[in-house]
This record gives sequence, structure tokens and C-alpha cells, in this order.
Amino acid sequence: MASPLKEDMRFTGLACEAFVEALASKAPVPGGGGAAALVGAIGMALGNMVGSLTLGKEKYAAVQADIVEMKSRADGLQRHLLDLAEKDAEAFEPLSRAWGMRRGTEEEKAERQRVMEACLRECCDVPLAIMQACCEAIDLHADFARKGSSLAASDVGCGVACCKAALQAASLNVFVNTKLMADRSYAHTANARAKAMLDGSLETADKVFADIAARFE
Repeated sequence: MASPLKEDMRFTGLACEAFVEALASKAPVPGGGGAAALVGAIGMALGNMVGSLTLGKEKYAAVQADIVEMKSRADGLQRHLLDLAEKDAEAFEPLSRAWGMRRGTEEEKAERQRVMEACLRECCDVPLAIMQACCEAIDLHADFARKGSSLAASDVGCGVACCKAALQAASLNVFVNTKLMADRSYAHTANARAKAMLDGSLETADKVFADIAARFE
């Protein structure tokens, strides 16, 4: 299936159906990193919606200022994650071309290795940024769970589940690239950052989800 993406169109500007078709095609982008960022943005939007449903409600008058601030942060994270979906595609395309570089002579091999190493770093840095945004989104969901409308509690649970999935998915896009790096010091540092974010936020996401689920027992 050919990708329906036009060169002058942002991935995130596509209709949902067209994006999914592009994702399913053999085109090099979008891929797992872009999908992770989009899922994270959707997850944050669900939490943000809870904030929208809480604003102006007399029952939650005491937390209105907090909700306004939380929604502002959520707006920023949504935009950032959508931008990272684009950046992931921009980073991967040069790497896909680097794989096809000539390597017949020692000079060609060295140049290919140099280009690939630079591309691998970029392809690692973007999913690390996606992970960081997802960690912030998960923390924000914990706030929405505590202060948001109880009528929309299930949406907090759905949102944090999406952000957890996005965090895990983005981590794989870190590890697949660091595994190929010649600079093992850089690779180990990147892996340690990714693992620290997983250790720090997966437990939070699970707790928020479990607390929400317990409300319906």
C-alpha cells in the first residue's frame, strides 16, 4: 500500500484514516516513534478534557485556579508531542537513506559509519524527548485524578493508560537505536536516561489507573 502522505503535509495534519494508512504502508515514516508521540498527545488530551469539564463547576470552586494552570500545561504537552511526531519522521528519513550508502572502499565505509552515527543519535534523542513529555503527562494525570471532575474519572484512566503505552513504545525506539551505535558511552547514557524514566513513571501510571479503576468496583 502506498503512503497517502504528501511531501508538503505534516503527518499530524492528516485525517485519522490517512495517518493510519500511512502507518500501515511500507513507507519509512511514520513509524513507531511518531505513533508513540501521537498516542501520548491523545492521552494528554483526555486528561485535558477532564480539566475542561471541571472548569466553572461550583463543586470544584476551590481548585479552579489549579485546573486552569493544569490545562495550560496540558495544552503545551499536547502541542509538544504532536511536534515530536513530526520530528521523529524528520530524524528517521536520513537514517533510512544512510543504510543505502556505498561501502565498497574503506573511505566509503568510514563515511557511512560517520553519517549513520549522527543519524542514530538524532533518532535516539527524539524518542527520549517523547518519553520525557509522557512522564510529565503521567504526572499531570495524577493531578487531574485528584482534582478533576469525578464524573470524568474514567477519562483520566484512559488518558494515563495511553501515556503509559506511549512511554513504553518510545523507549523501544531509544533502545533499537542505541544498540546500533558505535559510541557505546553515548549509548549507555541514553539507555540509562530511558530506564530511569520508565522506573520513575510506570509505577505512577499504574497507581493512577488502579485508583481510578477502584472507583468503579
